[in-house]
Amino acid sequence: MNSSATMLSQAEVYLAERRRLGFALDRSGSLTLAFARFADASGHEGSLTAAIVFRWAKEKAQRAEPFTWAGRVAVLKPFARYLADRDPVTEFPEGSPFGRSSRRLAPHIFTTAEVEALVAAAGRLPSECGLAPATFTTLFGLLAATGLRISEALRLCCGDLDDAQSQLTIWHAKFRRSRLVPLHPTVTKAVRVYLSVRAKCGPMDAVAPLFLSEKTGNALRYREVWNVFLQLSAELGIVARGGHRSIRIHDLRHSFICRRLILWQERGADLDNAMMALSTYVGHVNAAGTYWYLQAVPELMAIAGNRFEAFGATLGEARHG
Repeated sequence: MNSSATMLSQAEVYLAERRRLGFALDRSGSLTLAFARFADASGHEGSLTAAIVFRWAKEKAQRAEPFTWAGRVAVLKPFARYLADRDPVTEFPEGSPFGRSSRRLAPHIFTTAEVEALVAAAGRLPSECGLAPATFTTLFGLLAATGLRISEALRLCCGDLDDAQSQLTIWHAKFRRSRLVPLHPTVTKAVRVYLSVRAKCGPMDAVAPLFLSEKTGNALRYREVWNVFLQLSAELGIVARGGHRSIRIHDLRHSFICRRLILWQERGADLDNAMMALSTYVGHVNAAGTYWYLQAVPELMAIAGNRFEAFGATLGEARHG
Protein backbone atom coordinates (compact mmCIF):
# COMPACT_ATOMS: atom_id res chain seq x y z
CA MET A 1 0.00 0.00 0.00
CA ASN A 2 1.17 3.53 -0.70
CA SER A 3 1.83 4.89 2.80
CA SER A 4 1.20 8.45 1.63
CA ALA A 5 -2.28 7.68 0.28
CA THR A 6 -5.12 9.20 2.23
CA MET A 7 -8.09 7.11 3.28
CA LEU A 8 -10.28 9.24 1.01
CA SER A 9 -8.13 8.63 -2.06
CA GLN A 10 -8.19 4.89 -1.39
CA ALA A 11 -11.97 4.94 -0.92
CA GLU A 12 -12.43 6.81 -4.20
CA VAL A 13 -10.30 4.28 -6.10
CA TYR A 14 -12.17 1.38 -4.45
CA LEU A 15 -15.60 2.80 -5.32
CA ALA A 16 -14.57 3.58 -8.89
CA GLU A 17 -13.42 -0.02 -9.38
CA ARG A 18 -16.61 -1.46 -7.91
CA ARG A 19 -18.82 0.78 -10.02
CA ARG A 20 -16.98 -0.26 -13.16
CA LEU A 21 -18.05 -3.79 -12.25
CA GLY A 22 -21.68 -2.70 -12.18
CA PHE A 23 -22.31 -2.03 -8.48
CA ALA A 24 -24.44 1.04 -7.77
CA LEU A 25 -23.16 1.59 -4.20
CA ASP A 26 -25.37 4.62 -3.57
CA ARG A 27 -25.84 4.56 0.20
CA SER A 28 -22.86 2.32 0.98
CA GLY A 29 -20.66 4.47 -1.25
CA SER A 30 -21.72 7.65 0.52
CA LEU A 31 -21.03 6.09 3.91
CA THR A 32 -17.65 4.77 2.81
CA LEU A 33 -16.63 8.24 1.67
CA ALA A 34 -17.97 9.74 4.91
CA PHE A 35 -15.82 7.31 6.90
CA ALA A 36 -12.75 8.10 4.79
CA ARG A 37 -13.19 11.83 5.30
CA PHE A 38 -13.66 11.30 9.03
CA ALA A 39 -10.51 9.19 9.25
CA ASP A 40 -8.43 11.77 7.41
CA ALA A 41 -9.86 14.67 9.40
CA SER A 42 -9.10 12.80 12.64
CA GLY A 43 -5.43 12.65 11.72
CA HIS A 44 -5.50 8.91 11.11
CA GLU A 45 -2.57 7.77 8.96
CA GLY A 46 -1.42 4.43 7.63
CA SER A 47 -3.39 1.19 7.66
CA LEU A 48 -7.03 0.81 8.54
CA THR A 49 -7.57 -0.01 12.23
CA ALA A 50 -10.50 -1.32 14.20
CA ALA A 51 -10.20 1.66 16.53
CA ILE A 52 -10.92 4.25 13.83
CA VAL A 53 -13.83 2.17 12.55
CA PHE A 54 -15.34 2.04 16.06
CA ARG A 55 -14.87 5.80 16.50
CA TRP A 56 -16.65 6.63 13.26
CA ALA A 57 -19.43 4.11 13.84
CA LYS A 58 -20.33 5.63 17.22
CA GLU A 59 -19.39 9.30 16.98
CA LYS A 60 -21.04 10.04 13.64
CA ALA A 61 -24.16 7.89 14.01
CA GLN A 62 -27.49 9.72 13.95
CA ARG A 63 -28.82 7.39 16.64
CA ALA A 64 -26.83 6.30 19.66
CA GLU A 65 -27.85 2.65 19.61
CA PRO A 66 -25.93 -0.59 18.98
CA PHE A 67 -28.04 -1.54 15.97
CA THR A 68 -27.11 1.69 14.18
CA TRP A 69 -23.44 1.25 15.07
CA ALA A 70 -23.53 -2.34 13.80
CA GLY A 71 -24.95 -1.23 10.46
CA ARG A 72 -22.22 1.38 10.03
CA VAL A 73 -19.50 -1.18 10.77
CA ALA A 74 -21.05 -3.69 8.37
CA VAL A 75 -21.14 -1.23 5.48
CA LEU A 76 -17.34 -0.87 5.68
CA LYS A 77 -16.56 -4.59 5.45
CA PRO A 78 -16.17 -4.72 1.64
CA PHE A 79 -13.87 -1.70 1.74
CA ALA A 80 -11.84 -3.33 4.50
CA ARG A 81 -11.46 -6.51 2.42
CA TYR A 82 -10.27 -4.39 -0.49
CA LEU A 83 -7.67 -2.71 1.72
CA ALA A 84 -6.57 -6.02 3.27
CA ASP A 85 -5.76 -7.41 -0.19
CA ARG A 86 -3.28 -4.57 -0.59
CA ASP A 87 -2.13 -4.10 2.98
CA PRO A 88 -1.77 -7.24 5.16
CA VAL A 89 -1.74 -5.30 8.43
CA THR A 90 -5.24 -3.93 7.83
CA GLU A 91 -7.44 -4.34 10.92
CA PHE A 92 -11.21 -4.59 11.11
CA PRO A 93 -13.56 -5.43 14.01
CA GLU A 94 -14.02 -9.19 14.31
CA GLY A 95 -17.39 -10.84 14.64
CA SER A 96 -20.39 -8.66 15.48
CA PRO A 97 -19.23 -6.32 18.25
CA PHE A 98 -22.54 -4.43 18.33
CA GLY A 99 -24.83 -7.35 17.51
CA ARG A 100 -26.92 -7.78 14.37
CA SER A 101 -26.56 -5.19 11.62
CA SER A 102 -29.82 -5.91 9.81
CA ARG A 103 -33.44 -6.36 10.77
CA ARG A 104 -36.82 -6.01 9.16
CA LEU A 105 -39.50 -4.32 11.23
CA ALA A 106 -43.19 -4.80 10.59
CA PRO A 107 -44.37 -2.06 8.19
CA HIS A 108 -47.32 0.27 8.54
CA ILE A 109 -50.15 -1.12 6.41
CA PHE A 110 -52.34 1.68 5.10
CA THR A 111 -56.06 1.13 5.27
CA THR A 112 -58.07 1.87 2.15
CA ALA A 113 -59.50 4.92 3.91
CA GLU A 114 -56.00 6.23 4.70
CA VAL A 115 -54.87 5.87 1.09
CA GLU A 116 -58.00 7.59 -0.18
CA ALA A 117 -57.54 10.41 2.34
CA LEU A 118 -53.88 10.85 1.36
CA VAL A 119 -54.70 11.05 -2.35
CA ALA A 120 -57.60 13.43 -1.70
CA ALA A 121 -55.40 15.68 0.46
CA ALA A 122 -52.77 15.75 -2.30
CA GLY A 123 -55.45 16.98 -4.67
CA ARG A 124 -55.98 20.03 -2.42
CA LEU A 125 -52.35 21.17 -2.49
CA PRO A 126 -51.94 24.85 -3.36
CA SER A 127 -50.94 25.42 -6.97
CA GLU A 128 -50.77 28.16 -9.58
CA CYS A 129 -51.13 25.90 -12.61
CA GLY A 130 -52.61 22.69 -11.20
CA LEU A 131 -49.47 20.63 -11.65
CA ALA A 132 -48.63 19.98 -7.96
CA PRO A 133 -52.00 18.44 -7.01
CA ALA A 134 -52.11 16.44 -10.25
CA THR A 135 -48.56 15.21 -9.71
CA PHE A 136 -48.95 14.12 -6.10
CA THR A 137 -52.38 12.53 -6.44
CA THR A 138 -51.08 10.50 -9.38
CA LEU A 139 -47.79 9.61 -7.70
CA PHE A 140 -49.29 8.48 -4.40
CA GLY A 141 -52.09 6.66 -6.20
CA LEU A 142 -49.61 4.90 -8.50
CA LEU A 143 -47.47 3.76 -5.56
CA ALA A 144 -50.52 2.39 -3.74
CA ALA A 145 -51.97 0.70 -6.84
CA THR A 146 -48.79 -0.93 -8.21
CA GLY A 147 -46.36 -1.29 -5.31
CA LEU A 148 -43.62 0.57 -7.18
CA ARG A 149 -40.64 1.73 -5.18
CA ILE A 150 -40.58 5.53 -4.88
CA SER A 151 -37.19 5.56 -6.61
CA GLU A 152 -38.66 3.62 -9.54
CA ALA A 153 -41.58 6.02 -9.87
CA LEU A 154 -39.37 9.11 -9.79
CA ARG A 155 -37.11 7.70 -12.52
CA LEU A 156 -40.02 7.11 -14.90
CA CYS A 157 -39.88 8.89 -18.26
CA CYS A 158 -42.83 9.64 -20.49
CA GLY A 159 -41.61 6.96 -22.89
CA ASP A 160 -41.85 4.29 -20.18
CA LEU A 161 -45.64 4.37 -20.33
CA ASP A 162 -47.22 2.15 -22.98
CA ASP A 163 -50.75 3.52 -23.05
CA ALA A 164 -51.95 1.02 -25.64
CA GLN A 165 -50.81 -1.95 -23.56
CA SER A 166 -51.60 -0.30 -20.20
CA GLN A 167 -48.20 -1.03 -18.76
CA LEU A 168 -45.05 0.62 -17.46
CA THR A 169 -41.49 -0.39 -18.15
CA ILE A 170 -39.24 -0.12 -15.11
CA TRP A 171 -35.63 0.20 -16.21
CA HIS A 172 -32.60 -0.66 -14.08
CA ALA A 173 -34.48 -0.97 -10.79
CA LYS A 174 -32.98 -2.51 -7.66
CA PHE A 175 -30.08 -4.83 -8.51
CA ARG A 176 -30.23 -3.37 -12.05
CA ARG A 177 -33.23 -5.50 -12.97
CA SER A 178 -35.90 -4.29 -15.42
CA ARG A 179 -39.50 -5.42 -15.63
CA LEU A 180 -42.92 -4.73 -17.13
CA VAL A 181 -45.69 -3.58 -14.76
CA PRO A 182 -49.23 -4.05 -16.15
CA LEU A 183 -51.68 -1.40 -14.96
CA HIS A 184 -55.29 -1.73 -13.95
CA PRO A 185 -57.60 0.21 -16.32
CA THR A 186 -58.45 2.67 -13.53
CA VAL A 187 -54.76 3.38 -13.02
CA THR A 188 -54.21 3.91 -16.73
CA LYS A 189 -57.15 6.32 -16.79
CA ALA A 190 -55.73 8.29 -13.84
CA VAL A 191 -52.33 8.55 -15.51
CA ARG A 192 -53.96 9.83 -18.71
CA VAL A 193 -55.67 12.58 -16.72
CA TYR A 194 -52.35 13.51 -15.16
CA LEU A 195 -50.64 13.61 -18.56
CA SER A 196 -53.20 16.10 -19.83
CA VAL A 197 -52.01 18.48 -17.10
CA ARG A 198 -48.36 17.49 -17.39
CA ALA A 199 -48.34 18.28 -21.14
CA LYS A 200 -48.93 21.97 -20.41
CA CYS A 201 -45.84 22.24 -18.22
CA GLY A 202 -42.95 20.80 -20.20
CA PRO A 203 -41.82 18.56 -23.07
CA MET A 204 -43.37 15.11 -23.38
CA ASP A 205 -40.72 13.30 -25.44
CA ALA A 206 -39.69 9.75 -24.54
CA VAL A 207 -36.85 10.76 -22.21
CA ALA A 208 -38.68 13.60 -20.43
CA PRO A 209 -39.39 12.86 -16.74
CA LEU A 210 -42.93 11.68 -16.13
CA PHE A 211 -43.26 13.49 -12.81
CA LEU A 212 -42.37 17.18 -12.76
CA SER A 213 -41.92 19.54 -9.83
CA GLU A 214 -44.09 22.64 -10.05
CA LYS A 215 -41.50 24.42 -7.89
CA THR A 216 -38.50 23.82 -10.13
CA GLY A 217 -39.92 22.77 -13.48
CA ASN A 218 -37.52 19.83 -13.42
CA ALA A 219 -37.84 16.16 -12.51
CA LEU A 220 -39.53 15.65 -9.16
CA ARG A 221 -37.02 14.82 -6.41
CA TYR A 222 -37.41 12.56 -3.41
CA ARG A 223 -36.91 15.35 -0.85
CA GLU A 224 -39.88 17.30 -2.19
CA VAL A 225 -42.04 14.17 -2.23
CA TRP A 226 -41.02 13.33 1.34
CA ASN A 227 -41.85 16.85 2.57
CA VAL A 228 -45.31 16.72 1.00
CA PHE A 229 -45.93 13.19 2.29
CA LEU A 230 -44.87 14.21 5.80
CA GLN A 231 -47.05 17.31 5.72
CA LEU A 232 -50.17 15.50 4.49
CA SER A 233 -49.83 12.47 6.76
CA ALA A 234 -49.44 14.79 9.77
CA GLU A 235 -52.50 16.82 8.74
CA LEU A 236 -54.51 13.61 8.38
CA GLY A 237 -53.32 12.32 11.75
CA ILE A 238 -52.13 8.98 10.39
CA VAL A 239 -50.32 7.22 13.24
CA ALA A 240 -47.75 4.52 12.55
CA ARG A 241 -48.82 0.95 13.17
CA GLY A 242 -45.93 -1.48 13.05
CA GLY A 243 -42.32 -1.51 14.12
CA HIS A 244 -41.22 1.86 12.76
CA ARG A 245 -41.52 5.15 14.63
CA SER A 246 -43.34 6.87 11.78
CA ILE A 247 -45.02 5.99 8.51
CA ARG A 248 -42.90 6.02 5.37
CA ILE A 249 -43.57 6.44 1.66
CA HIS A 250 -42.27 2.88 1.22
CA ASP A 251 -45.22 1.68 3.33
CA LEU A 252 -47.46 2.28 0.31
CA ARG A 253 -45.52 -0.48 -1.44
CA HIS A 254 -45.80 -2.75 1.60
CA SER A 255 -49.53 -2.05 1.74
CA PHE A 256 -50.05 -3.01 -1.89
CA ILE A 257 -48.26 -6.32 -1.40
CA CYS A 258 -50.12 -7.13 1.80
CA ARG A 259 -53.55 -6.25 0.42
CA ARG A 260 -52.95 -8.54 -2.54
CA LEU A 261 -51.82 -11.38 -0.27
CA ILE A 262 -54.80 -10.86 2.04
CA LEU A 263 -57.18 -11.02 -0.91
CA TRP A 264 -55.59 -14.23 -2.21
CA GLN A 265 -55.58 -15.86 1.22
CA GLU A 266 -59.22 -14.98 1.82
CA ARG A 267 -60.12 -16.50 -1.56
CA GLY A 268 -58.12 -19.65 -0.86
CA ALA A 269 -55.81 -19.11 -3.82
CA ASP A 270 -52.79 -21.31 -4.54
CA LEU A 271 -50.42 -19.11 -2.58
CA ASP A 272 -47.16 -20.57 -3.85
CA ASN A 273 -47.99 -19.83 -7.48
CA ALA A 274 -49.41 -16.44 -6.54
CA MET A 275 -46.25 -15.59 -4.62
CA MET A 276 -44.07 -16.17 -7.66
CA ALA A 277 -46.26 -13.91 -9.79
CA LEU A 278 -46.33 -11.17 -7.15
CA SER A 279 -42.59 -11.41 -6.56
CA THR A 280 -41.99 -10.80 -10.28
CA TYR A 281 -44.54 -7.97 -10.45
CA VAL A 282 -43.03 -5.94 -7.60
CA GLY A 283 -39.43 -6.68 -8.56
CA HIS A 284 -38.28 -8.84 -5.66
CA VAL A 285 -35.02 -10.67 -6.37
CA ASN A 286 -36.57 -13.91 -5.13
CA ALA A 287 -39.82 -15.05 -3.56
CA ALA A 288 -38.29 -15.08 -0.06
CA GLY A 289 -38.73 -11.31 0.06
CA THR A 290 -42.43 -11.77 -0.63
CA TYR A 291 -42.95 -14.66 1.80
CA TRP A 292 -41.51 -12.46 4.57
CA TYR A 293 -44.81 -10.58 4.74
CA LEU A 294 -46.66 -13.69 5.90
CA GLN A 295 -44.82 -13.72 9.22
CA ALA A 296 -44.21 -9.98 9.60
CA VAL A 297 -47.71 -8.53 9.16
CA PRO A 298 -50.35 -9.32 11.82
CA GLU A 299 -53.24 -9.23 9.34
CA LEU A 300 -51.62 -11.91 7.20
CA MET A 301 -50.64 -14.02 10.18
CA ALA A 302 -54.24 -13.97 11.42
CA ILE A 303 -55.62 -15.14 8.07
CA ALA A 304 -52.96 -17.85 7.82
CA GLY A 305 -53.81 -18.98 11.37
CA ASN A 306 -57.51 -19.17 10.57
CA ARG A 307 -56.80 -21.23 7.45
CA PHE A 308 -54.59 -23.57 9.44
CA GLU A 309 -57.30 -24.01 12.09
CA ALA A 310 -59.84 -24.78 9.38
CA PHE A 311 -57.42 -27.29 7.84
CA GLY A 312 -56.88 -28.89 11.24
CA ALA A 313 -60.61 -29.16 11.84
CA THR A 314 -61.15 -30.76 8.43
CA LEU A 315 -58.31 -33.20 9.08
CA GLY A 316 -59.80 -34.12 12.45
CA GLU A 317 -63.19 -34.77 10.93
CA ALA A 318 -61.64 -37.00 8.28
CA ARG A 319 -59.88 -39.09 10.92
CA HIS A 320 -63.04 -39.59 12.96
CA GLY A 321 -65.41 -39.90 10.03
